[in-house]
Amino acid sequence: MAKKNTDKVVFHQIKVLDAGAKGVSVAKAPDGKVVFIPNVVPGDVVDVQTFKKRKAYYEGKAVHFHEYSEHRTEPICEHFGVCGGCKWQNMKYSQQLYYKQNEVKNHLQRIGKVELPEFEPILGSEKQFFYRNKMEFSFSNSRWLTEEEIGSEEDLGNRNALGFHIPKMWDKILDINKCHLQEDPSNAIRNEVRAFANEHGLTFFNPRAHEGLLRTLMLRTASTGEIMVLIQFFENDKANRELILNHLYKKFPQITSLQYVVNNKANDTLYDTDIKLYKGRDYILEEMEGLKFSINAKSFYQTNSDQAYELYKITRDFAGLTGNEIVYDLYTGTGTIAQFVSKKAKKVIGVESVPEAIKDAKLNAERNEITNCEFFVGDMKVVFNDSFIAQHGHPDVIITDPPRDGMHKDVIEQILKIAPEKVVYVSCNSATQARDLALMDEKYKVTRVRPVDMFPQTHHVENVVLLERR
Repeated sequence: MAKKNTDKVVFHQIKVLDAGAKGVSVAKAPDGKVVFIPNVVPGDVVDVQTFKKRKAYYEGKAVHFHEYSEHRTEPICEHFGVCGGCKWQNMKYSQQLYYKQNEVKNHLQRIGKVELPEFEPILGSEKQFFYRNKMEFSFSNSRWLTEEEIGSEEDLGNRNALGFHIPKMWDKILDINKCHLQEDPSNAIRNEVRAFANEHGLTFFNPRAHEGLLRTLMLRTASTGEIMVLIQFFENDKANRELILNHLYKKFPQITSLQYVVNNKANDTLYDTDIKLYKGRDYILEEMEGLKFSINAKSFYQTNSDQAYELYKITRDFAGLTGNEIVYDLYTGTGTIAQFVSKKAKKVIGVESVPEAIKDAKLNAERNEITNCEFFVGDMKVVFNDSFIAQHGHPDVIITDPPRDGMHKDVIEQILKIAPEKVVYVSCNSATQARDLALMDEKYKVTRVRPVDMFPQTHHVENVVLLERR
């Protein structure tokens, strides 16, 4: 039964059926429409207050629990439910893995519609918390207030915040006390920056008025123990900038790389800014099977270092290299996969559109004394052509790890044209991967599939597929 509540609807005793897209769970309304509900777990029985109605679905929130799912667990983070970063923290990890594997299977079957082998079990992450090597926090002079704070008549005092954007609210920042995503001293550094800034009257950014000194804080850590800190300033205030940077370096002498940028652009992206080194060196080192990779402020590197190692091992295993193969690593990034498989290949060719990434790849190969890897810059659909292949050799194996949008159709057409024996497709979006598999089905059969969980407590999942020529 449903009853009107002003212009909204309350559905009573609705059973949550499934975990849906973007970490939101799914139920069925009495009229048969889908209801999307955050912060609930499949198996919960709840009353749902809707706040949005569309032709095919509702969006709502649970306002009362009648039964709790057996798959529930107690969230460990004090910010759960408001932050929005770890939407599945209230779900047992075994169940998270079940729904991730299910999502991959559904995408490959429903979108790909190709013949599939039995899936290999999803590889869970040994670390379920404190697994990220990169975190970005935002400053705000008008922190997000809870309903209790808004309703109280008390003086709320300092409204400065250093933390995460509230979902769907670009100008609202949740002040974070303790985050369970990155190992210490991440929390200590962030909390010290905020405390020192408040104590010394340093201004926090106002995204609407476009004013304030402190804009963002980025922390990168490596399995080697090295730490990078980068503070983004909106205003060019040398005295206060050096005041906080000097304090930070003195307080945390273990910082390997202390950098800053002055950015008064409309957006806070770093990729087109001039980053300045303040103390230490302008990179940190990550290590994997004896290989060392330099990570600078703009570098892309898999966010879960430990699980990246497992992902690369699966990729190398799927490739089945004997030492005689020419391997192409498409969308190579900083060349980590290329170098990781190089000792089992005759030659590896890496291609990437970002010049800085290829520069890093070449430096890392030199550092690792790898001589059978070559790296090239260019738009994949343009560079990956007949003359390029004639120049560098016909690939026996292609490894491809494209962005979320998947591979461009011209790249797929070229793969089909040159028809290497094997293609290993690593994807962070199994929906676009499934679309691409369908396009390759005329010449390739999917022979192995293994999802990998890189991001516990979230709905995100990677997937590795081996395609073999028919």
